[in-house]
Amino acid sequence: MSTAPLLSVGWTDHVTGRRGYLVVDRLVRGVASGGLRMRAGCTRAEVAGLARGMTMKEALHYDPEARYVPLGGAKGGIDCDPRDPDAYGVLVRYLRAMRPYIERFWTTGEDLGLTQDLVDRAAAEAGLVSPVQAVFPLLDDETAARRRLADAFALEVEGIGLDALVGGCGVAESVLAVLDRAGEPCAGARVALQGFGTMGGATALFLHRAGLRVTAVADERGTIVNPAGLDVPALLAARDAHGTVNRAALRPGDRAEAGFAWLSADVDVLVPAAVSYAVDAENQAWITARWIVEAANMPVLPEAEELLTARGVTVLPDVVANSGTNAWWWWTLFGDIGPDADEAFAHTRRAMRAMVGDTLDRADKDDTTPRAAAHALAEDRMAALAERHGWYAAHEPLPGA
Repeated sequence: MSTAPLLSVGWTDHVTGRRGYLVVDRLVRGVASGGLRMRAGCTRAEVAGLARGMTMKEALHYDPEARYVPLGGAKGGIDCDPRDPDAYGVLVRYLRAMRPYIERFWTTGEDLGLTQDLVDRAAAEAGLVSPVQAVFPLLDDETAARRRLADAFALEVEGIGLDALVGGCGVAESVLAVLDRAGEPCAGARVALQGFGTMGGATALFLHRAGLRVTAVADERGTIVNPAGLDVPALLAARDAHGTVNRAALRPGDRAEAGFAWLSADVDVLVPAAVSYAVDAENQAWITARWIVEAANMPVLPEAEELLTARGVTVLPDVVANSGTNAWWWWTLFGDIGPDADEAFAHTRRAMRAMVGDTLDRADKDDTTPRAAAHALAEDRMAALAERHGWYAAHEPLPGA
């Protein structure tokens, strides 16, 4: 299968000169799924890589018996600091420019630098019915489906939105599955996380509840370390909207260290849950963890992973570990699960256990890395999707064009 994207669009904001991108990797049944990120330095190549990853994440969740039929993959990106005073205006103008694509075939939502509430508000201001409206024609009962998703997004568990928790539940279950597979006890296992926003914070919470020790957490101000284990709920209560922890909330025994200290933390599992390209060929040498579970998109560069693999470090890739949030949207919208937190967590745990197991089984069978195994599984499932539901590749015209 060709890896060239179906569509790549560049955009320049006429007010600020900021650049934005949309890459549609593939369509299934005429629709693609993938979030919109906003960060300073975002590039077209980055967005293209993320779009390809979305195609694989979608395909890996293919279950012929489910109501949810995975979509194609896409991604949007804006080169702008989300803290910039102009950021919201840039977001609205980007969505207004991308409106024809969102109306027809790109379903989108929050990603790095943006919250779902902000995306929804900006989408409404840009004249869109919904950032996922392209999928509505595929629903059996659009009104019931939209109500189900709205009810799910309105749910909170201990003051945190279900949408913010379900992705972390999936990453945490991936960590537990990796440890179980290796025959290592989960209770007391040490974990370090880079990032304490939506994904990192929720992952930390579920790992903490499972009895693991979160001993290091990195945010924009540095790394908070406590070898005996951090008070995760207290840190969550002390973070701002961007995942930065108020240092006044630190307990005796907690230490504030440099931003890169999470990499060299004495832990069993490392969870990069913030930015892409966080682990490179140089800083990978600082890592002593035995496992890396990618909660962020593309956090470990290929050359770094090759070096890590050579010295016995296993990397569970993002297309597996962080796919729970995206799948939860569609399980809920298409009706495989209802707007219920317990049902959402249970379904996510089952799906992630199965996917991690399939990935590691394939890696053992092919004598390869989990990333290569996940890619092979995705290719198999893409072929099944194409056969049963149709597939638009780079050389084919867009539907309706």
